[in-house]
Amino acid sequence: MNILVCKHFAFDDESALAAWAERQGHALRVLLPAELAAYPVQESFDMLVILGGPMSVYEEARYPWLIGEKRFVRDCIDAGKPVLGICLGAQMLSEVLGGVVYRNDRKEIGWHAVQRTEERHPCFEGVPQSFTSFQWHGDTFTLPEGAVRLASSEACGNQAFAYGETVLALQFHLETTPVCIGTMLSVWASELTEAPFIQPAAEIAAQTERSEASHALLAGILDRLAAAAAATAKAIDCKQGQGQETSAPQKPRTA
Repeated sequence: MNILVCKHFAFDDESALAAWAERQGHALRVLLPAELAAYPVQESFDMLVILGGPMSVYEEARYPWLIGEKRFVRDCIDAGKPVLGICLGAQMLSEVLGGVVYRNDRKEIGWHAVQRTEERHPCFEGVPQSFTSFQWHGDTFTLPEGAVRLASSEACGNQAFAYGETVLALQFHLETTPVCIGTMLSVWASELTEAPFIQPAAEIAAQTERSEASHALLAGILDRLAAAAAATAKAIDCKQGQGQETSAPQKPRTA
């Protein structure tokens, strides 16, 4: 399986995704949307992961490359590709599917509890009813029509949703590494103001060992998303094969 990863800031760390891909025998390629002249053709890859970023999806005037990335994401969904969106990526999925992204009334930064809803989805099998994940966001989103809400937190009602079997949005960061968190705490230190859902830098840094459990959760989700994608692709191939057999010209009967 060929996997594309859209990365939106230089020190983001996709190593958890790369390690999973290597274990499963998949190829992983990182794209930098801000620098792309053109996106790969749909036939060249099998799965898309959209990572987070400090920008907002509605800041197209400031970041015009967002327009092309949103169009590419929509094309991937229409083509039936499995798509995983994380933080900014989750918000982008909401918008391209018809939802609205907006500034939340509170920022959520640090290690916070996430609760699953009563909804069930194949990609969330094995995810605990409650777990702790790293968060760093100020925006939130509405659920697109047809989406299923899978998780929430005290500060943010929409933490995860699924759209069909192979499109999954996660507001929280299961992929973040201790190194990346350390850089965030330094580069974005001005965001660590005193607020109900913003933890102090020392408290955040003291919990980075949680990343290991987060990466395990992410690997399980990726396994199930890839399996769902494989099943969907097989069903499409079978349907196309049946169509070809039906449309094949019949040999004329001979006496």
